[in-house]
Amino acid sequence: MRHVLALLTSLMLLAPLARGADTVTQEEAIGHTLDALHAAAAAADGERYFALFAPDAVFIGTDATERWTVEQFRGYALPLFARGTGWVYRPRERHITLYSLPCACIAWFDELLDSKSYGTSRGTGVLVRDEGGAWKIAQYALTFPMPNDLAEELTARIRDVERVDKSPQGGAPDGESQGH
Repeated sequence: MRHVLALLTSLMLLAPLARGADTVTQEEAIGHTLDALHAAAAAADGERYFALFAPDAVFIGTDATERWTVEQFRGYALPLFARGTGWVYRPRERHITLYSLPCACIAWFDELLDSKSYGTSRGTGVLVRDEGGAWKIAQYALTFPMPNDLAEELTARIRDVERVDKSPQGGAPDGESQGH
């Protein structure tokens, strides 16, 4: 009887660790999805890149006008990828939060990225797990974090540009914008 009681006690103590292992596994899977996104972009592999997005996904670029459906973003990126032009962002730091729903099917993240072109940038977004268990990007937003000490100067410069460029299509996904 003592052995049974000891075994049951051990199982009860280990049960929370087993649940935690599932969370770690999901976080790792999400990390793999994000790593695959960056690798596909760097390789200019449009098929792999867009397979990682949910069908109704949104990509928010660095320009205030860049809020693209996945189809609009595909129209922008595929011609670049076809020419062998991708973009390279290397994750430096990443935080993933798995929302505590019974389905364990929604997560959000933020990541600091390094880029030769732009230096430090930040990606944030939401992923959803599809019926097959794969994590898909539902929203990705790319931004350029700025030091607080520079915020007043930089936002003043942005306001100046916005005053000059009042066109509603200024950063539309027509292939002219480079906000990736």
